[in-house]
Amino acid sequence: MSWEFSANRSFAGLRALLLAIASAMLLAACAGAPQLPPSEQPLSKDAMMLLGKKGMQPGAPMFIRIFKEESELEIWKARDDGRFYHYKTYPICNWSGNLGPKLKQGDKQAPEGFYQVARHQMNPNSSFHISFNLGYPNAYDKSRKRTGNFLMVHGKCRSAGCYAMTDALMEEIYALARESFRAGQEKFQVHAFPFRMTEANMERHRKHKWYRFWKTLKQGYDHFEVHRIPPKVAVCERRYVVNVDWSSRRRLNPAARCPSFRRPQIDPFIPQPSSEQIAFQHIKAVGPKMRTVANNGRPMLVPYGLGFKNHAKKQSQPQPGMIRELGF
Repeated sequence: MSWEFSANRSFAGLRALLLAIASAMLLAACAGAPQLPPSEQPLSKDAMMLLGKKGMQPGAPMFIRIFKEESELEIWKARDDGRFYHYKTYPICNWSGNLGPKLKQGDKQAPEGFYQVARHQMNPNSSFHISFNLGYPNAYDKSRKRTGNFLMVHGKCRSAGCYAMTDALMEEIYALARESFRAGQEKFQVHAFPFRMTEANMERHRKHKWYRFWKTLKQGYDHFEVHRIPPKVAVCERRYVVNVDWSSRRRLNPAARCPSFRRPQIDPFIPQPSSEQIAFQHIKAVGPKMRTVANNGRPMLVPYGLGFKNHAKKQSQPQPGMIRELGF
């Protein structure tokens, strides 16, 4: 009886030893396996399921809208009908400055305007996790002698003129752009607005010094709202001209007189009955919303909404003690 007990104990000990060795080998193998960098992280199962639910391909053309006052970044994807449908709205973790465009290097303002992002503007080795360059200054900015560079959408939730996201959300945004480029999209538009450019919001800001500039931006906002196709934007006479076409062989001079343009006639967006729910369904990601403002010449990170009038719907309220200095 004692022999059987001793044999069983020996067998159990050997089995435990073998399991320990196998576990150690498995861990060693995992540790030695190559890790994908942030720029090559695949879209998550949830992201792929949402694309499928909305009838979108991962590599479908992409379009981005940014709204400062609401601290939101929207991604839109094209479907088979050539129109763009809302994929997801992401909270902007941090942006700096105030409402209004960027004017010069060092003013800590996040840009406003119509920008384009090509594949070479993607930065997988960013100091701020991963990023893409907005393309500031663009032709319009340069025509007005505006200065500054390296204005990005990036991770790390820290901003000195950029739009900063959390790392996890930035990986998803980057992956969606990456897949669009790999599927053949040459560049995607990014429209950066001070706020959602509704008639009510425009009226609220009617006396703002940038109101005339915002009226031009509103033309791009309205065009997309009606047609669900990003407008083609030209720059001439040092101004934006929205929804125009011209000979591709003719290079526009941003400071010169505008040539004769052709305005494309596009039918308004009317979703098919089977796509109506998808067309107007907006999914929002969860995350913090902050902004960086100057305080006695030093950057301060404050909760979303602080410093704005109490008008924006669904904006988070600042909590006591939430203000803290942002250490750059």
